[in-house]
Amino acid sequence: AGAYQSLGIAGVSDSVFVTGAGQQLTTTYGFNGGYTHNWDPYWNTSIFGAWAAVRYNGTAKGYICGAFVASLALSSGVGGCNPDFNYAVVGTKTSWTPIKNLTFTSELAYLMLDQKYAGGSTVTLPLQSGIAKPAAVYELKDQNSLVLLLRAQRNF
Repeated sequence: AGAYQSLGIAGVSDSVFVTGAGQQLTTTYGFNGGYTHNWDPYWNTSIFGAWAAVRYNGTAKGYICGAFVASLALSSGVGGCNPDFNYAVVGTKTSWTPIKNLTFTSELAYLMLDQKYAGGSTVTLPLQSGIAKPAAVYELKDQNSLVLLLRAQRNF
């Protein structure tokens, strides 16, 4: 209630540098898989999926929450700040190669961001001139997207 829209915040790094504590390594886990079936020399279909998790240690979380997220006026305060997240995708792709070196592809994927900020938390974003989001209060929520990609590729 009172939020303009929802927003997902997630960032990936090898480590976080904290003054006085040095490099704080990021822990990540991930699994990927896929299968391609060749129907004939011209057509193939693939299915694929992936899941990943990003975890920060306590020192890195304290720095991220104190230096970055606090400047966004997190409604639940630093106690509700947790930059850890999970990410997943599942999809299918079909390709048609009518002649050598020319391929038409259609790909449909469902992407999911599972962020770990406290439920119902909001942030106040300043004006983002590079994107089409006004300065407003946004609710931090998990984000899901359905993506369709159509491609024509010619190799020379």
